[in-house]
Parts: sequence; structure tokens; C-alpha cells
Amino acid sequence: MKKSNFAARNAREGYLLTAPLLAGMLVFYAVPFLLVLRNSVFSGISRSERFVGLGNYSAMVGNGIFRLAFGNTMKFLLVSIPLILVISFAIALLLKDQAKKHEILKSVLLMPYILPVAGTVLLVELLFAQAGLINRGLYTLGLPIADWLHSKYAFGVAVALYLWKNTGYSVILLLSGLITIPEDHYAAAELDGATGWQQLRYITIPQMWYSVFFTTVFSLINAFKCFREIFLIGGTHPDTSIYMLQHFINNAFHKLNYPKLAVASVLLLLVLTVLFAAGYLWVMKKEAYKE
Repeated sequence: MKKSNFAARNAREGYLLTAPLLAGMLVFYAVPFLLVLRNSVFSGISRSERFVGLGNYSAMVGNGIFRLAFGNTMKFLLVSIPLILVISFAIALLLKDQAKKHEILKSVLLMPYILPVAGTVLLVELLFAQAGLINRGLYTLGLPIADWLHSKYAFGVAVALYLWKNTGYSVILLLSGLITIPEDHYAAAELDGATGWQQLRYITIPQMWYSVFFTTVFSLINAFKCFREIFLIGGTHPDTSIYMLQHFINNAFHKLNYPKLAVASVLLLLVLTVLFAAGYLWVMKKEAYKE
């Protein structure tokens, strides 16, 4: 009886302590999300609203601008995330021993990540603007210059910007996983005559799935954050190669087109949920196979 009273009292205290957080999540996340779902199945605004069901979704799928934005966003993710994982993992392997000795190395790796957005944009403008350093160098060498920020090259600049800004952060996440692998495993493998590639394949990679998964999640989040830099460089209507879903949503918001804004947001959430679920199931499958 006393144990049940003690558990009930702890439960009440726990609910009281978490009540402010739960209330904040309800007001600022759950309620707005439900409003977005509602707006996605209605057309018009205020008194002219009418229920259209999935009509807004079918119209959105047939919208050429939405397909352009969605295609560019998926292309950006499919190019930038595998690149950052491969580059970050290679750098983490090279810096594994140094990271244990020099803590300042992690601060150096984080410098691009913590650089203000305005500073990042100024750096890009300095390098890639029409009168930037790259075009000046090309002109000096007698080579043709290019409009890097307002042409098909803008996509490559956006990917390079994303890699430069976020690779250091991903390296730190992967280093955290690498450092936790016991050195005894490598010593035993060396005694058995395992090569460096075999140690990487059979020791390092199998014990890095969780680190790779979380690095992928954060890389995905940072890929969407890269819109800030792209927006400041290209504006609301940049070159078609870097017109992202965030541009589409932002422009719909400025036009007060709430149904279009809501549908695009819901579809974006569905894509992110599918990607996250697929990645999580893949990691779980790898862990089950390892066990």
C-alpha cells in the first residue's frame, strides 16, 4: 500500500514538473501542426473556405513549380549528404589519434559551423560574385568567367557551401564513435594478420552504424538549414537549379496562400519521416545482423 502511494506521489510530481514543457509543446507545436493539417484540406481563406479533401494535394503534385522545388531539394539531399558522410568519415579516420591528444582540434573543426550566416554569405560573395576572387583569377589566366551564383553553377556552389560549413561538425560526431571502439580489437586483429582495410571493414564500420545514423540525421537537418545561406545569396526567386522547397513555402507564405503552404509543409514532413524511418530500420537491421 505504501509503495503504491509512493509511486502515485512520484507520478504526480513528475507530471507537475513536465507540465510546463508539455504545455509549451502543445501550444507551439501540436496546435499549429493540427492547424496546418486542417488548412491542407480546405481552399480559400476566412468565410470563403470550403472543404476540398485531397484536392489540394492532387493540385500540388501537378504544380510545375512545386515539382521543380521538390526535385531540387531531393537532388540536393541525395548529392550533399552522401558526400558529407564520405568526406567526414575519411577525415575522422585521419584525425582519430590526433583528436585524443589535442582538444583544440575540435574547436577548429567547428569554426565554419558557428560562423554567422551573414559572414558565410559575405565569404561566398567574395569568392563567387561576378567581380569575386575566382572570376578575377580566371580573367587573369585568360579563361572565361562565369556567373556562379545566378546560373546552373549555383547548385554546385550551394553543395560546396554546405560541405564547407557542416563537414567539421559531422567529423566531430563520427570521431565520438571512433574513439569509443576499444583498441584491443585492433590489437587482436593485427596479431591475426588483418590488414588496415580488413580492420576498417570488420571492426570499425560494424561498430559505427549508430554514429553514422545520427550523423546522417544531423546532416539532413543542417541541409535544410542551408536554405538560409541560399536565400540570402539568391533571394526569393534564385536560379532554377537552387529553387528549393523552402523557397516555395516562403513564397506561398508571402502571398498568404495558406492551403498551398500547408500542403507543401505536410508533404515535406512526410518525406522527412520516410527518410528517417528508412534510415532507422536500416541501422536496426545492421545491428540485428551483427548480433
